[in-house]
Amino acid sequence: MNTTEILNKLKSLANPESVKGMARFGIKPEKAYGVSIPDLRRLAKQIGKNHDLAGQLWSSGIHEARILAGMIDDPEAVTEVQMESWVADFDSWDVCDQCCSNLFDKTVFAYPKAIEWSARRQEFVKRAGFVLMAVLAVHDKAADDDRFLQFFPIIKREAGDERNFVKKAVNWALRQIGKRNPALNRAAINLGQEIKTIDSRAARWIAGDALRELASEKIQTRLRQ
Repeated sequence: MNTTEILNKLKSLANPESVKGMARFGIKPEKAYGVSIPDLRRLAKQIGKNHDLAGQLWSSGIHEARILAGMIDDPEAVTEVQMESWVADFDSWDVCDQCCSNLFDKTVFAYPKAIEWSARRQEFVKRAGFVLMAVLAVHDKAADDDRFLQFFPIIKREAGDERNFVKKAVNWALRQIGKRNPALNRAAINLGQEIKTIDSRAARWIAGDALRELASEKIQTRLRQ
């Protein structure tokens, strides 16, 4: 498949009702077709990995084409320049999250970019930093605890950001790291207690929500097993 064929395929899968609902979830409906993630995954499987094609799809500016680009790109071919270019284009939480969890977390730049982006001011760039922390905690099975403990001061530092898409990503990072193993669970609970004392509505929400899950019997039982 070439770029034109793929874009035509996306149009054929369009769902106008889904497009109408995007705005309610903070997704801009312009240049969107409303194609479901399962449909995009099936299409990505048909296409296979293709770095050049991924770049062309990203350049189209089409919402679903950009999500698909992250699914088919080859992480070994991704450069730091490309990551900075794509993250600057993020304009919705779903493109951000899909790109980070399908592609960016598998690159050699994942950990340093998580740290760098978490300090940026732009809402979706900052979100991308914390999404990387969260998905690395799930996907990088071989990483030692220190790789995640280095994120804790950053999580605490940014816990006062009141922007919805940022605070939810900070919370996600804390919860996913804290579910990784018993030692990180204890450390994450301690961090949550510290964040809870910060004079910020966002920080109190991040801590309260994370602590409820991390200290729950369900998570504690799973970690003991």
